[in-house]
Parts: sequence; C-alpha cells; structure tokens
Amino acid sequence: VGPAAAPVAAPEEVARTFLASRLAAAATPRTPRTRKEAFVDLLVDPELHTYRQARALVGDGLDEDLYAAARGALAAADVASCSRATVELRLESVLVVARAPATLPFLVEDAARSDAAIAESQATDRPFAAVGQDARLDYRWLDLRTPAAAAVVRLQAAVGRLFRDAMDAADFVEIHSPKLIAGESESGAGVFTTDYFGETACLAQSPQLYKQMLTACADFERVYEIGPVFRAEDSNTRRHLCEFTGLDFEMAIYEHYYEVLDLFGKLFNHIFRTLTEKYAAELEQISQVYPFEPFQFLEKPLRISFAEGIQLLREAGVDETQQGAFDDLSTVNEKILGDVVKQKFGTDFFIMDKYPLSIRPFYTMPDPETFGKVPPAEQLSNSYDIFMRGQEICSGAQRVHDYKLLMERVHHCHGDAGHGGPAPESIKGYTDSFKYGAFPHGGGGVGLERVVMLFLDLTNIRKVSCFPRDPGRLTP
Repeated sequence: VGPAAAPVAAPEEVARTFLASRLAAAATPRTPRTRKEAFVDLLVDPELHTYRQARALVGDGLDEDLYAAARGALAAADVASCSRATVELRLESVLVVARAPATLPFLVEDAARSDAAIAESQATDRPFAAVGQDARLDYRWLDLRTPAAAAVVRLQAAVGRLFRDAMDAADFVEIHSPKLIAGESESGAGVFTTDYFGETACLAQSPQLYKQMLTACADFERVYEIGPVFRAEDSNTRRHLCEFTGLDFEMAIYEHYYEVLDLFGKLFNHIFRTLTEKYAAELEQISQVYPFEPFQFLEKPLRISFAEGIQLLREAGVDETQQGAFDDLSTVNEKILGDVVKQKFGTDFFIMDKYPLSIRPFYTMPDPETFGKVPPAEQLSNSYDIFMRGQEICSGAQRVHDYKLLMERVHHCHGDAGHGGPAPESIKGYTDSFKYGAFPHGGGGVGLERVVMLFLDLTNIRKVSCFPRDPGRLTP
C-alpha cells in the first residue's frame, strides 16, 4: 500500500482477491511484507501514507501482529515492492478484529529470514535474531505466516492434487481403507497399538493389504488412496515422521509388472514438470529462505537393477564390508548412489529394480529366474525402490496373487528362517481373500512430505508437515 492514486475499474479477479476474500488484513507496523502473499499488499507499512491514514482511523492501537478489517477503493499504482504491483488500496475504514499480546514468541520477520541473512548480520551493529526449529514448531501457526513456510504448504497441496488428478485421469478408483486394523500391514515397521473393546488393534502402517484386496480380489483393477500412515519408529532423523500422508496406488498387471514402473515414471514426471512450470512464484519464495538446486529429471526416467546399483557403488569405492551384494542399502549408501547417478546420468530421480527377495515383505512376488534356482540369499524379486536426490521415497513390487505361494511366503517370513512379517492368524482376512482367485497386480506408495522435502532439497521433513508428529512431539 502507498499514497493512493486515482480509483480505476479493476479486473474482477483482482477485486475479488482484495475486497471479497481478504478483507481481514494484518496491520503490522514493524514487519511489512513478511506475511504470506494473500496478505502482502494489505499490510500497513509505517513508512507509507496509508499507515498514517490507518493511525488516524484506528488511533494508537496498531500493535505488532494486530489483525484488522481494512476497507477501501482499488486504485492504479506502481508499487514494485509488492506482489500486486499495479494496484493498491485507498483506505476508507479500518476495524480492529483481534489483538496479539505485546510480546510474541518470536517476530514473523525474524522467522522469514534466511540463515545466510542472519549469519551476515552478526557482524553488524544490528544482528538479526535466529528462530530455532523447536520454537517454530511450538508456535507453528506463527511460523506458517512467513512467505516461505506458507509456500511449502501450497506446494504440498499441489503435489496431492496432481497425484489425485493423474489417478482419476488414468481410471483409478479412490478408496478409503480402515486405519484401525487387527494386525501389522508392513513387516519391519513399528506399529502403534490401542485397545479395541478388549482386543488389541493397530493403527495402519499403510493401506497395503486393503488396496490389494480391492484391486485383485474385488475386481476394481485400479485403486488409489491419499490418507494418513502411522509408523511407531523411535527415529529422530531429519526424514522420518510417526504420522505422514501416504500417496498409494495398486493396479492390475496384464502382461508385465513394468506396467507399474511405466506409470510411476509418467506420474512423477508430470508432478515435477507441473511444479516447475506452474509454481515458479512459490519456488522463488522458498528459495529466498531455503536455497536449493532445481530438481533434475529425465524425459524417460532412469531405471537400473539392484545389481547395477551395487556395481556403481563399487566403482565409487564402497566395498563388500560397507555394502553387501544382497543387503539392503544403508542411508549413507543411498546418498552415495544418488550422487553417482546424478553425476553419471544427470538426474535426481531414478528407479532401482530387482531387489533381493530376502529383504522384501511377504507379499512380494519372487523373481521367476532365480526363485528356487539359486541359494535363498541370492534370490531376487519383482520389486523396486524409487529415489529422489539419493533418498528412497517409495518401495513397491508385483504382489503375490497365488494363494498357495502367498501362504508359503507368509509362513516363511514370519518363521525363524525369515526376516520378519505378521503372524499368519493376524492377517487371515487378507489371505483368505486370495482363496477365491486374484488378478496379478502391483503398486507402491510414497510419503507426500518426503516427496516435497526432496523436491525442494529441504534439510528437515518437519518443514513440510503443518503439525509434525515425531517421537518427541505430540502437540500442537
């Protein structure tokens, strides 16, 4: 806002933006233009005429982070420092809606600065204050008033919307599976339990079993779900949450499970391309606070085998003692592989196929070329992981659809010779559905927050979750 120009007839969309949906504007005399974009042009700047005008209308009550309803006439303007540079609001009235305490947990303008700006200021006579992660999360609603944090949330919403639109366009049916279940749905992942009228119930670790039942046994053939996923893992890393949003799909396979990989590749390329082309403003806002290299991806997504991935690690100096040929990749080796792939193939996104059977869940289809033909430790599977910037975002596979083989795998993985899995009796409702015939099928699931975190190359997944849940945080 600035000195008012002559009123002009504004386009309908501009008028709606300013006068209909955003009449409640934040009057922040010491922190102009640090709110999210929808508020920016209505912030009261003490350096400009409108602040004096507002003071005349309201009096001396323009406190820090006060909310006010501002009403006025749109006028043509040239205000390059605002996100809407061609119009401004000539104030006619200001009504105080809500006041904030005199002392805030932290200033929004401090939370809106980059680490580089804060570090640079320390050598001056006016060093900026840094806002720590715990303070941001304790008062998350304040942190989300900053342009960068708000833009991250909008990017997250865009990824979810693009996933749903792509699934709908490919004739998938959206499902809503139960989150209270009788047993574990994922081997190797911790499970939360609760009392269920005298029985023990689990919070679902994924919609895995139900999306299989609907796809292969109930003849839906193509299903997807966007919903909460719970993992009781006491992991305090920068990339783990105890609750996150899963983007899952399952589909019938007609000839080869590469049909699933083809769809995965097209899906993610569509998401990456749309974010890059249509969300440039949000990406710019985020990069000003959290600088990152643009995400690189190929027109035809790179696909390598697990054995080829191990060979790339060997060439990078990772020996057998650091990474076994049939062992799952450690987090460190995932990152090394991602760096090697980026340098050699010029992509941050790739798919790795044919994982060892011994490190995959019980429902994973064995590779017919090795199953029962080589020692168990060397047998492979029709399974794959998907990586962004050297971190796994998805584990998927062709699933076992034959009832006899399924029960063999359930008992093997749960038994002493296996690598872990649910007790057969706890998933009887799932396994029984395959007795009556099931279609070949496959799929996978990704964590929404992790996809956004890695696309933006953020340092912590908690920056992506509106109200993150980790082993040390259950509020707000």
